[in-house]
Amino acid sequence: MIIALVVIASGCSNQSTDGTNSVKVKAVEQVENYTYLLVKGKGPAYWIAVSSTEIEVGESISYQGGMLMEDFYSKELDRTFEKVIFLDGLEGSQAPAEMGMMPGTSHGSEVKTDRLEIKLDAEEGTVSIAELFADPGAYEGKTIRVRGEVAKFNPNIMERNWIHLQDGTDFEGKYDLTVTSLEMVELGQVVTLEGILALNRDFGYGYSYELLLEKASVID
Repeated sequence: MIIALVVIASGCSNQSTDGTNSVKVKAVEQVENYTYLLVKGKGPAYWIAVSSTEIEVGESISYQGGMLMEDFYSKELDRTFEKVIFLDGLEGSQAPAEMGMMPGTSHGSEVKTDRLEIKLDAEEGTVSIAELFADPGAYEGKTIRVRGEVAKFNPNIMERNWIHLQDGTDFEGKYDLTVTSLEMVELGQVVTLEGILALNRDFGYGYSYELLLEKASVID
């Protein structure tokens, strides 16, 4: 994935020595959470995506890095992009620094989500976030339940929804659990989720998770 991204970035854009890609916008597709941009540098045109932002055809923009997704299907546009690069943001723009999950952009255990001031009572049959971080090996590959408040919700990324869950507990400063699900939740909602705990999930290009609760369903 990284090699492919380097090939696209070097072949399709003007890249300066500091790793900045300078391109011109050829087409714009707006959906609820993203702005898809067809851009062109020195080589063939290609698609990039950022969190929703106002931008016009003909504008010149610059960006660094990004995460290459191949055969990415957009439900809102009902189309599949052969290749699209998801960006944290555009240089000099006011777009959010964090793409909607990607993947929560949680690098290892470095939580980017603000800590909530909450304290939830323990519920029978659930595992606290502190317990998961304290002894993750005991739960790896197992179906578990967690209960917490939705601190962040990023829908429809990589064909799944991304949930940041907190319950008021922590272990050595780790208090935020990332969850993937096909179900919808709301920011601030207190939910019980059941899923399979995976350790050290790496989606490439620096997007990795020490703990990730996958394929979660809302229990209540």
